[in-house]
Amino acid sequence: MKMADRILIIVLAIALFLISLPKILRLLGFHPDYKRKDYNFEDRKALIITTSHDTLTKSGKPTGVYASEMTVPYYEFKKNGLEVELASINGGKIPIEPFSLKWPLKTEADQKFLNDQDFLNKAENSIPIHEINIDDYDLIFLAGGWGAAYDLGQSEELGQKITEAYSQNKIIGAVCHGPLGLLKAVDENGNALVKDKKITAVTDKQIKELRITETPYHPETELKKAGANFKSNNRLFDTLANNIEVDENIITGQNQNAAGETAQIMMKSLSEKPDS
Repeated sequence: MKMADRILIIVLAIALFLISLPKILRLLGFHPDYKRKDYNFEDRKALIITTSHDTLTKSGKPTGVYASEMTVPYYEFKKNGLEVELASINGGKIPIEPFSLKWPLKTEADQKFLNDQDFLNKAENSIPIHEINIDDYDLIFLAGGWGAAYDLGQSEELGQKITEAYSQNKIIGAVCHGPLGLLKAVDENGNALVKDKKITAVTDKQIKELRITETPYHPETELKKAGANFKSNNRLFDTLANNIEVDENIITGQNQNAAGETAQIMMKSLSEKPDS
């Protein structure tokens, strides 16, 4: 075989691999398929809450919400009739983890977001937490990403809002670093909301695997400190592990791969509420 032919075969093989990489990652567990059911939630509202923190403080690298943890539940809620609003700790422009919007990690929901002017406007002008009226919403979803490690678990205002949501039996969901937003909330007896509850979130193992350990709060560590009955699945790489826990009206997903299924379970729970 001529050298030119060998080079052509190698180039074609590399091109085929690159084209197939997103599908390969999906088969391995990155944003896997999950069971969906259609609902019709007219006059119902969902709120997605994200970080406002945009920098990994030690390295100086930009960060924020992991895109799919915002976009995937957003479109799950929208296509089932829910009105969806976005809030962040400080309000205004929501910072987005840059690499989460790049190939091969970018999802179909991410691409749709980039071409959705209404959604883009909401992400540019998110509602500050202190302005949120929990009474207005049926579903509350806490998105994760590295930025959330800097503000979700430290926000007294967010803790107050989640406390209100829990007391009103609102359905609360969270994935990856998002469950940090439960830390400042309390139950009807004034105990930590997560105490003795089955909760999952991004694992310490995954954080070490991704080599982003500089963040101040690690969900597994902090949730265990608060008394949560922390649950998780493990794989060779925890980035591809998936787990969802349901405890009363709190539904949590282990990492970004659980965002869509968590949203689906939240809607299922809403459909089963007596007043639905």
